[in-house]
Amino acid sequence: MTPNDYWPSCGHSLLGVNAQGHLTVSDDFLRWLLERPELAPIAQSCPQELALHARLLAQPRSDIAPHDLTALRDPDAAENYAVWARFRTRLLAKPSLEASYLALFQGQGVDVPPLLVQQLTQVLLRHILGDSASPLQVRMAEMLFRVQTISVQEDGSVMAADRDTVERFATTGGFGSLGELLQQGGMRLRTVDLDVLRPDNAQAYWARSESFDWVVCMNRGEPALDALCEVLSRWIAHFFGVGVRIQTVTDIDDDNWVWHTGLDAQSSGMLNALYQGQELAPEQLQRMMCLFQLEFNHPQDMRADVQGHPVYLGMAVDERKNLQLKPQNLLINLPLAQRS
Repeated sequence: MTPNDYWPSCGHSLLGVNAQGHLTVSDDFLRWLLERPELAPIAQSCPQELALHARLLAQPRSDIAPHDLTALRDPDAAENYAVWARFRTRLLAKPSLEASYLALFQGQGVDVPPLLVQQLTQVLLRHILGDSASPLQVRMAEMLFRVQTISVQEDGSVMAADRDTVERFATTGGFGSLGELLQQGGMRLRTVDLDVLRPDNAQAYWARSESFDWVVCMNRGEPALDALCEVLSRWIAHFFGVGVRIQTVTDIDDDNWVWHTGLDAQSSGMLNALYQGQELAPEQLQRMMCLFQLEFNHPQDMRADVQGHPVYLGMAVDERKNLQLKPQNLLINLPLAQRS
């Protein structure tokens, strides 16, 4: 692992790269997907499941016939293989992983589990950010495929921590299944404080990049939001080859407000309501974490009818203070000019 390597287990190294710099699906990547816990055989797997898994490992693009699935004793295993086959079809239908990812959100809607969408998002971010990203940029990129829990400290600091990590520590004290047993036995566990990512400890991120246990401060003026803006800009540039500038704003004071996109389901609803002139309840407004303004470097990259106008972005938490960003919103909801 190089000093600034990160997410080494995400499968990125198993993919190819085409002349356009986009990722191509390899047999090794398909094999890697087959080894996920949802598909990897277990001690109770029947002979038919073992044979199917072995055949797919040897020939990951081979057909899966209906009788292959009905022969499996475990109906959950059969369903998982059916999902994988559908996902494989979506991956191989386009010449690049980027094109396949975009196609997931077009048409009748996403027909693969969110877990697999998040996996692709992580792989794509690993490719887009490359080896030149800063620890803070990589940590903020985690927010595009992992749900965050947001808390406000007594001093007003707005902190973001990985939800699954927080729940794991809350349940087990960081000791996994042993912690659950200790808690069931009435033993009090020591509390584990998660580290806040700061300039003086940032280099420690690399060794723990897959722990997802770094907390970041999300207040305006702190570098985290600037890092998120950079990640989102690079995300757009990679998919569409257009340059954009994204910065935080305090409000939308624009008589010519013409376009907006929520970075999550919560802010999408709020921005739609505000755009239509509706009033939002105070508790709703309090859940809006941040507003952003996106501008195209070259106005001609925008649709002609909105050229020169900014695009406003929102980011909001749900009632449980969870933040679940949907980076695909930036890909399917931008007012891009038609490409020939």
